[in-house]
Amino acid sequence: MSGDRIRGAFAGLAAGDAAGWPATRHRSARHAPWSRRLHRELDAFAEEHRVTTLPVPFALNQPVAPLRLGPSDDAEWLAWTALTIGRPRAEAYGELVPVRPGTGPESIRARISVATALDNLAKGVAPPASGHDNPHHFDDAAAVRAVAYGAVGRDPTPDAQVTNAGDGVLAARAMAAAVTAAVTEAVASGRVGAAVEAALAELPEDTAIGHNARLALAVARKAGDAFSAVPALDAALVDHVYSYGVGAAQTVPAALALAEAAGGDLTRAVPAAACLAALADSAPALTGALTGACGGYEAVPEGWTASSRTLTGCCLPDLAGRDLIEIADTLSEGIA
Repeated sequence: MSGDRIRGAFAGLAAGDAAGWPATRHRSARHAPWSRRLHRELDAFAEEHRVTTLPVPFALNQPVAPLRLGPSDDAEWLAWTALTIGRPRAEAYGELVPVRPGTGPESIRARISVATALDNLAKGVAPPASGHDNPHHFDDAAAVRAVAYGAVGRDPTPDAQVTNAGDGVLAARAMAAAVTAAVTEAVASGRVGAAVEAALAELPEDTAIGHNARLALAVARKAGDAFSAVPALDAALVDHVYSYGVGAAQTVPAALALAEAAGGDLTRAVPAAACLAALADSAPALTGALTGACGGYEAVPEGWTASSRTLTGCCLPDLAGRDLIEIADTLSEGIA
């Protein structure tokens, strides 16, 4: 395993996480609740009065640091996974049950699949039922966490089954396989084909995610480059019907297609992924993880690594101030 490419995977995911528009919304959780309530009221005012000037997260008389460019939920859950990767998964998640999503200041923030899984664990429902009996079993929360498993060449299934099932678990396997291929690839930096092929091997064609992955790759190849592929991917993957854009059958195929279309170049792939607004909660992060793993730490522009490596604790308060790259280094040292 290449420690540099593990760093690249973590830094790339954090940069992609920061690049997506939802990151600022997530980071605003570090502010007082009244500021988010006022944001909602301004949004309602715009709708009522047919005003096209839309509100963005704001600080007013609060510190502005949480709203500066930086990572949010995806980077924090990757960090948590890396820190707990050696522990039985139900045990690790069980420690989060007392602070599962709620109203307290130390409550965590999480995807619906994770929140439901924690509720299931609190009721004594163990995995894999905790992930299967779950209204968001199909989301990509486990795929994000799987970057840590891919970095050390381990099967993410036991972790994924705590929170997900079906396409959600397949997505985690695909991401882990792609990252493993990238961080162990002995050929020149930037080779993305091996990562894409490793991911496809985990995605049966008769599944939604398997079908979408092959479709996304086909339309992106026809488009020729990552930015040109955005309209075609929007038409092929995003139905604009469902209210949440974190379906693993959409975000992981988009990440694979854009990583390949960009030739493994993070600076071309991540901006294109951020243009898929409906998938921007995680597609840029997943794309960044893949391309960062292919290119290594130096493939992530210095400005992005500087602004994206420090976690704010917007979703997992105990991680506030932790350095994601130091966590990646500790993980890679453990397999050296």
